[in-house]
Amino acid sequence: MLVANGLKLSFHDVGGTAFPALDLPHFEPPVGKITAVAGPSGSGKSTLLYVLAGLLPPEAGSVRFEGTDIYALAESRRDAWRRERVGFVFQDFHLLPELSPLANVTVATTFARSKGDLAGRARELLERLGVPLGRRSVELLSRGERQRVAIARALLFDPPLILADEPTASLDDAAAATVRDILRDVARAGKTVVIATHDEHALRTAETVLALEHGRPTGVRKAAA
Repeated sequence: MLVANGLKLSFHDVGGTAFPALDLPHFEPPVGKITAVAGPSGSGKSTLLYVLAGLLPPEAGSVRFEGTDIYALAESRRDAWRRERVGFVFQDFHLLPELSPLANVTVATTFARSKGDLAGRARELLERLGVPLGRRSVELLSRGERQRVAIARALLFDPPLILADEPTASLDDAAAATVRDILRDVARAGKTVVIATHDEHALRTAETVLALEHGRPTGVRKAAA
């Protein structure tokens, strides 16, 4: 269970004036369902995901996952927690350009406690997502294919928390539908899935939609039972 309370964070413009980036009293996305965070550019969607992942400490408030207050952990322990418990899909991918798609997905296995057949799982994920396995470098892939490599990497360890920043933004309709199906399956397997998105299809897929504007909630929509 992911629970965030009293989150506050400000950024500063070029003149040094502070402006609110996040002001969220309570956020508790349900397990087993997709929660979408919606809003215009600059509304705080990505900021919220970074805070939930332990990548961006808030000025106030707490984030707890499975009872662990992640910002009460030392930074090194928080990094270890994130490796083990979180799959994060970055909007700008953060891939290693000199490595192949498969190597990009499996590079994190260096830090894995139990490797199992992670290479096999990586291949299955890439094949399901339609990524060509034979490319020597992800630089030879389209932007949409790179996005799918990033999604496969986030899912490799089957983490209980998936945070995805615009996971379908670079994809054509067919590929976007595949990603939405995968995220739905992941959620139904008992995971917590939170996506930041402009994708109207993804918003309709989500059981809960949190709308943000200037970092503040402007509404919550839940799917009809």
